Amino acid sequence: MSLNTTLLSVDGHPVENGRCLSRGVISVALVIAMTLAASTWAFADQRGDEIAREADRRDTGWNDMIAELEMVLRNRQGEESTRALRSRLLEVDADGDKLMIIFDRPRDVRGTAFLTYTHRSGPDDQWLFLPALKRVKRISSNNKSGPFMGSEFAYEDLASQEIEKYTYEYRRDEILDGRPTFVVERVPVDSSSGYTKHVAWYDQEEYRLAKIEFYDRKDELLKTLIYRSYQQYLEQYWRPDEMYMENHQTGKSTVLRWSEYEFQTGLTARDFDQSSLRRVR
Repeated sequence: MSLNTTLLSVDGHPVENGRCLSRGVISVALVIAMTLAASTWAFADQRGDEIAREADRRDTGWNDMIAELEMVLRNRQGEESTRALRSRLLEVDADGDKLMIIFDRPRDVRGTAFLTYTHRSGPDDQWLFLPALKRVKRISSNNKSGPFMGSEFAYEDLASQEIEKYTYEYRRDEILDGRPTFVVERVPVDSSSGYTKHVAWYDQEEYRLAKIEFYDRKDELLKTLIYRSYQQYLEQYWRPDEMYMENHQTGKSTVLRWSEYEFQTGLTARDFDQSSLRRVR
């Protein structure tokens, strides 16, 4: 064995070429290693934040939007049921978006309406109007990880993805379905979230979300959301024709098919107050 390599220690000090290395040398090496690691983490955090902010910047200024939806629920055996919905969305200055979803078919869910106020900080406000009970039910923060109307989308999945709701870490570049993407880990700031983290794929050309993996409170992969067939509107804003959510732990899935997108229709905050839940048609 060559004596030019570090051998066993003497009294706790490594030996190299028959001499003990000083604690000072070891300390300097350790500080350098820790500094390099901290620098790498800081870069990853900054890069992840930059990617998320650029995606948000490109999707700002559309004001309001309406769309038709078809929700297809599929159980573990492959059996399907279909629902028809409508959505209304309002962009809010200096806060999160407001969303209303209205169920039109089948008859047993007709008139059910869901309203969410997303906030940049603090818990979101969410309500569900159940026509059979003729009352509005508030969704508590502790229940927002529950399934939305039997689908694989949780209540919190329907809130707008405000920058301030996560911390970010850039992980890597990756080719996904033939397109270069950024892979970013997002950790929810809200302790009542049902997820420990998301892993999100943004395409590098338009900064559109291509895929999100959701990890449960045990840090195990729970669900994957895939965005398909983007179309551009108003020569700037991209929207998917389909969102496919698969639950890996239950074997169930939900497809949301979007159509009839319309922007800048004149919706106002009055169209999204709690009383409007009872007036939906």
